Amino acid sequence: MKVLLYAEGLKTIGKSGLGKAIKHQMTALEDENIPYTLNPKEDYDILHINTWFIKSYFFAKKAKKKGKKIVYHAHSTEEDYKNGFILAKQTSKLIKWWLIKCYSLGDIIVTPTTYSKKLLQNYKGLEDKKIVAISNGIDLTFFKKDKKLGENFRKKYHYTKEDKVIVGIGLYIERKGIVDFVELAKRLPEYKFIWFGYSPLAAATAPVKKAVHTKLDNLTWAGYVERETIREALNGCDLYLFPTLEETEGIPIIEACACKTNALIRDIPIFEDWFQDDINMYKAKDLDEFEDKIKKILTGKLPSLVDKAYPLAKEKDIKDVGKKLKQVYTEVLKEK
Repeated sequence: MKVLLYAEGLKTIGKSGLGKAIKHQMTALEDENIPYTLNPKEDYDILHINTWFIKSYFFAKKAKKKGKKIVYHAHSTEEDYKNGFILAKQTSKLIKWWLIKCYSLGDIIVTPTTYSKKLLQNYKGLEDKKIVAISNGIDLTFFKKDKKLGENFRKKYHYTKEDKVIVGIGLYIERKGIVDFVELAKRLPEYKFIWFGYSPLAAATAPVKKAVHTKLDNLTWAGYVERETIREALNGCDLYLFPTLEETEGIPIIEACACKTNALIRDIPIFEDWFQDDINMYKAKDLDEFEDKIKKILTGKLPSLVDKAYPLAKEKDIKDVGKKLKQVYTEVLKEK
């Protein structure tokens, strides 16, 4: 069994959540001693394809003609696409059609969550496809609570011990809730806000461009950073704020849980099966509720839920991801 992990434009997408997911796949396969390659010129038994761009579609179609088994990884849905870049809403139906065209080439479709699985099962053309939910995973040996790393973060970004620091993570796209993040920074000048992540503003919507160009004394745009800095930030901040509007999984919130970081997320369908409000996670529906809960969390009026959230991170351990992928590969090779 040899797997080709294929991702079109890997250098371009490397800084995105998708790029992180592919790195996790590599780690997961190595943990299970599954031979793999990133080189499409090498021979392979299974094509595990992660992208839905034009070149990806034709590569998968060619592989199918050669009799190769295909595992199509559905990282994207119409639902998470349409609140992203400029003109995304206007082109979302076309993108959905194209996603179905690509994903239907898979002998088995893998997607990160039961939520995204349900979405795909309702797409006309994928109803009869075998779809398996497997998390993108998290490396619990890397993302964990570490006081020293938190101190490094505060020193690097010039925060004092007394500063209350709120972290956001994501590309410059509307779906990530970046507009609301900036609005909350305006409403709460007594707290420090810092956003990690970057994508070209040429493709961003007008509200996102306006948000990113906002200059406030308590708001820092840190840009793209390596995962070592994200780990430091999650250990050093007082709150991880995840105001995302739509996800197929949302790895940063899992990383926050692994680091036992206080967190506040938007109350959206993707999180219904994972998190219960006020039990193992705090949720908010709108700006007013976000503002209210931020104040209560940072002043101690709401108790910390980090110990109750941590088991969610353990469930998505990358070691388990490797085992589940191995099961999928074994199954797809048995199919005639």
